Order: sequence, then structure tokens, then C-alpha cells
Amino acid sequence: MGSLGGRVALVTGAGTGIGRAVAQAFAREGARIALNGRRREPLEETAASIGTDSDAVLVVPGDLTVDADVARVAGTVLRQWGQIDVLVNNAGVNIPRRALAELSIEDWRLVIDADLTAPFLLTRAVLPAMRARGEGTIINVSSMAGKRPSVLSGPAYGAAKAGLNSLTESINAAERSNGIRACSVCPGEVATPIMERRPFPPSEEAIATMLQPEDVAAAILLVAALPQRATIDEILIRPTILRDVGEDRRRAEARAAQC
Repeated sequence: MGSLGGRVALVTGAGTGIGRAVAQAFAREGARIALNGRRREPLEETAASIGTDSDAVLVVPGDLTVDADVARVAGTVLRQWGQIDVLVNNAGVNIPRRALAELSIEDWRLVIDADLTAPFLLTRAVLPAMRARGEGTIINVSSMAGKRPSVLSGPAYGAAKAGLNSLTESINAAERSNGIRACSVCPGEVATPIMERRPFPPSEEAIATMLQPEDVAAAILLVAALPQRATIDEILIRPTILRDVGEDRRRAEARAAQC
């Protein structure tokens, strides 16, 4: 068995990008994987890409901003496999009109609900089973935007990710005595579909210099595979070559000034 043999992992946002890369990496290390996202088709594609025993992959679509869906997703995994050892809260969104001057109340709530409230709800749903087993790992995929606010990411996304980092700290403060650990993984720019939702999407040349989903997945695997006695509270991971985003910022600021 690999480093995750015998463990059950629930990965959200598993249909594309970082979530798909995490699911593939975990499966290679012997974990059973529950794949969550809003749409079934991308999850089925991820399941097919894993190419492992079908009994080791479970597709559980659901909208994690909806309480009933959260309970159904967590309950389905626990009924199927009796445990959830690793939760990767990876699903997230951002909106094109994200500058403070143009950010609508509806879009603010959409981002906060998806990027902060949903991870809280799912964490809350899996904690009782982790406490009963006396161990568990919760990995929150945050962002450098939660460390350093930027006009490129927008205030809603930055606030949600900063809140997610705080939630991670709160989990560790409250649950260490129960054998449960949490980590925030904060990437810089990653070449995922969310880049297409920027007001001014980066060029192909810019995307080529960014982190790739498998880079972030490798960091997440490190956290999950460490012995339970060890906790990594936070990982900051950025591209080695930091591209000049000055022009992107100027364009975003100019657009916001016109609102």
C-alpha cells in the first residue's frame, strides 16, 4: 500500500484543477476517494482518470452551500466506507466583477458562501466521525489572496480565504486534543479554470509560469501522508518565477474607477 493505504478521503471541487489532481495523487497512494462537486459529469471524468478499482472511488455530487446537500454528501461517504480520514476543502469560486466599486451584494454572498461557509458546513459534518475515531486531517485550500489582499482577486475572495485561514486555526485550537489536525494550503497563481473568470484573463505565456494543479496536490499529499502526530498548520506555495502583474492591476483599477 501507498502512504494513504486504508484511508478514506473526501475531496471537494474534484471535477477539475487542483481537486482532480489531489484525487489522482491520493488514489496513487492507496486512498479510497469520494469526489464531490456540483456537477456529476466532471466528477465522472475524474473518476475515470484515476483508473483504479471502482470500489475505491465514490462520486457524490452536491451543492455544499445547501445544508441538506452537505448532510447527504457526508452521510453517503460514511455509510459507504464507515470513516472519513481526510477532508480536502478545495471547492471555490470567484466572480468576474470583483472590484470593490462594482461588487454586488449577491456576488459577495455567492463567494463567501462557496469559499468560506461551505468548508465550515462540511467540516462540521465530518468532525463527529473523526472525533469518534480519535484522528482526522482537514486540509483547506486557501490562497495567497487570504494573506495579501489584491485588486486581482477582489475583496470577497480575499475575505473568504482569510476567513478560511482563521477557520483552520480554530479547528486546530479546538480539536488537537481529539487527534484532529488542520492545515491551510495557500497557493499563489495556479493554472486552473478559475483564471478564466478574471476580468482580464492571463495570457497563455503567463499561465505557463504559474503553479500547476499537480504542484499544489503534492503539497496537500505531504500534509495528508505525515504521521498523525505531526501537524503542518499552513503552507505558502508560489511560482518560482513571479510574473509582473502590474499591468493587470492597472487595468483592473482603471475598470473599477469607471464604475
